[in-house]
Amino acid sequence: MKSTKQRVIAILIAFITGFAMFSLANANAPTPAENKAAGEKFLAENAKTAGVVTTASGLQYLVFTEGTGAQPKASDNVTVHYKGTTIDGKEFDSSYGRGAPATFPLNHVIPGWTEGVQLMKEGAKYRFFIPSNLAYGERGAGRDIGPNAALIFDVELIKVN
Repeated sequence: MKSTKQRVIAILIAFITGFAMFSLANANAPTPAENKAAGEKFLAENAKTAGVVTTASGLQYLVFTEGTGAQPKASDNVTVHYKGTTIDGKEFDSSYGRGAPATFPLNHVIPGWTEGVQLMKEGAKYRFFIPSNLAYGERGAGRDIGPNAALIFDVELIKVN
């Protein structure tokens, strides 16, 4: 049977090893300041792209298909298909990948979505380029969206509910 001292040492070694592995895994992650600078640089260059529109808030969008149906208000529920990526192209979420569109209240999502989807009509397909302050800001989201990260979403507005 192990002594109490041996158990404490084993627990400490496991804790230190886990902490070191966590630290190494995050060592290459960009800092919030690096994310913010990269997003600002990306959006500044992207604004020069033909067809990209920049709103007063800084949201950028590109229209793939104009819709002809109803146009939502912030208080509406909407049904959409979407794909979200970081500015380096890493996909972090997709209703297409789940095989089913998503339905939600438009005023319960990130501000870039609330603003952008209100520009669309049913049947429209847009790409949103969302600055960090209109996305998840300093808090980030999960392990795939870092603090101050700008994001890209392809959105198809299926229905205003």
